Amino acid sequence: MTEPTSIDDLVRCAVAARPDEAALADAPNRVSVDGGEPVRLTWSELDARVDGTAAALAELGVGPGVPVGIQLANVVELPITILACFRLGAVAVPFPIQHRAHELRHGVETAGFDVFVTTNRPDRPDQVDSATATLGEYAMMAISSPSTKPGPPIRSASVDAETRATICWTSGTTGTPKGVPRTHGQWMASSSFQVNELRISATDRILCPFPVVNMAGIGGMLVPWAEVGAFLALHQPLDLQVFLGQLVSERISYTVVPPAALNMLLGNTELLDSLDLSNIRTISSGSAPLDPWMVQGWQDRGIEIANVFGSNEGAALLSTMEAVPDPTERARYFPVPDRPGVEIKLVDLEDETTITGAGTIGELRFRGITVFDGYVGSDGAEFDADGWYRTGDLFEYVTGDDPPRLLKFVDRAKDIIIRGGMNISAAEVEALVADHPAIVECAAVGFPHPDLGEKVGVFAVAGPDGEPPSLDELIAHLREYEIASYKLPERLEYLDALPRNPVGKVVKPELRQIWRQPATTESEQ
Repeated sequence: MTEPTSIDDLVRCAVAARPDEAALADAPNRVSVDGGEPVRLTWSELDARVDGTAAALAELGVGPGVPVGIQLANVVELPITILACFRLGAVAVPFPIQHRAHELRHGVETAGFDVFVTTNRPDRPDQVDSATATLGEYAMMAISSPSTKPGPPIRSASVDAETRATICWTSGTTGTPKGVPRTHGQWMASSSFQVNELRISATDRILCPFPVVNMAGIGGMLVPWAEVGAFLALHQPLDLQVFLGQLVSERISYTVVPPAALNMLLGNTELLDSLDLSNIRTISSGSAPLDPWMVQGWQDRGIEIANVFGSNEGAALLSTMEAVPDPTERARYFPVPDRPGVEIKLVDLEDETTITGAGTIGELRFRGITVFDGYVGSDGAEFDADGWYRTGDLFEYVTGDDPPRLLKFVDRAKDIIIRGGMNISAAEVEALVADHPAIVECAAVGFPHPDLGEKVGVFAVAGPDGEPPSLDELIAHLREYEIASYKLPERLEYLDALPRNPVGKVVKPELRQIWRQPATTESEQ
């Protein structure tokens, strides 16, 4: 076969090289997540399922360039449906299962799909009816259940590296989720760097606890798995007992675990000693700062903790044991990436000058083969005048090397809250809260949580008339918009006025400082 130019090419190569090897498996608790029995597939069986799903989609009019909305639990049908889209040359548009009518309507208006693949689940027994009602205003919308049957071989569509593969969703400062289009080439470039730096190979057994809907699940797990032809076990939502059982029973060698869970596990020596983790080589972690003692503790047990920073847009940093051997440095810093076709720089936001020395904070910007081409419908403001992607994240160089060797994450310039790995636009939450007639103004901020990293909190100023809503009443108000549950606030505090700087902008660091201490009143729980 010629050099792969699409993700479907990668799958074809893996099938040809390892037809009878294990490829994909559900979590053992699938019945509680999706209602179906767990499925295990070899590469040839996977290939046949992709063909069957592609044929079913083609009957609905799906072909090259056609977007397909997908909202499925993290079971084998999710990656199979995405791969079927790739085989047809279509554009996969996956949604997290937490998304509801508010996000789905915005999604179809943004991505313009006419086919939506979903199914009922134990947590949403009316999911298909709900999707039909939500999207019913779009007359051409076809609501389809995922195909579960193998099909005869079909020919791959003519696809190259520049062909759009997906539209995923991210949150930022605009108040609504933004569509992030990525091509096959951009996904494959991101994958290759991870495969090389994390030393992922065909012999690896990978456990994916992320929904296969964005960079973490697609770029961090699905495409590297296809690139090397490894084994992939699915898991999500996180159930620690099931997850630990899969680590052992599936003989997992590589996975991803949130920092808080790694801290908790390392502190439970009795539990760790009861598990056979001898197959684990590397665990990646990120979305929150890593504790040096935790990275050192796992390294003492023979397991590498890799520090990960990344985004749907294609900006990624990776601190591995090979690149940064010292566990304390690896927990805190990222090496300046040395990747062909990728450039980074730090920029002073005051005067747009490029920072070259240690100790000065600037915005991290990316340019190159992993970076997307711009949000759907965007005016290009996410890029600077020279075409560098503005990540909205603040870093600084921490060494005096020339050129600098290490980067340190400082803060987010973008106003987002990261709850359990899910990005939440503070502006989106604020717009909906402020629509309550008894609230004059508000500010949404993240407050610390040991397991999820952050939760959503709201500071509000009540109007002069009437009783302001309690937290439960505010949540009931927000549910009327049918937004994803993970965006709902879990803490509420009223102030006489929001703190503002001389130009009138709300000073959110002051608000976050208020909540550095545990909640003390019922309205703040």
